[in-house]
This record gives sequence, structure tokens and C-alpha cells, in this order.
Amino acid sequence: MDKNMVINLNLIKEVRNSKGYSIEEMSKLLGYEGYQAYYYKERGIRNMSVEDISKIATILKVPIEKLFFKNDVTETVIKEVI
Repeated sequence: MDKNMVINLNLIKEVRNSKGYSIEEMSKLLGYEGYQAYYYKERGIRNMSVEDISKIATILKVPIEKLFFKNDVTETVIKEVI
């Protein structure tokens, strides 16, 4: 995978909500004891592992590639805004 690809956390949250999964439900489906571990990952406070991303794609029934976007596009937009 391209090193400029980053996880699209907003998309994960949108798809999770559209499929009716709460943070607590996702946490349980991913095998976490409490909701906070998943919450911190979805918010970008903690990093997601490859295993996390794979499980999330499976749970949400989304191709794993869809959960990423190119970081260089983001950097270009930030530069234009500043």
C-alpha cells in the first residue's frame, strides 16, 4: 500500500452510524472489554492496527481499500487554506 495512504476515520464513523452500530457495539465486535479503546481509535487519538482495520472493514462490509485516502491530497488542501 502507498505510504501516503491514511485511514479515513470520518468514513468509518459515517458507515458505522449508517449501519446502526454504536461505539459500544463496535467495541464488543472488535473484542474490546470497554468502549473507550475503540472510541479513541475512531477519533484518531490512538492508532489503528492493520488487524483493527481489517476487522472494521469486515464488520461494516466495506472493501478495506475504501477506508483509506491519499494523504498528499489532504496536505495540498491544507496548504491552500493556509
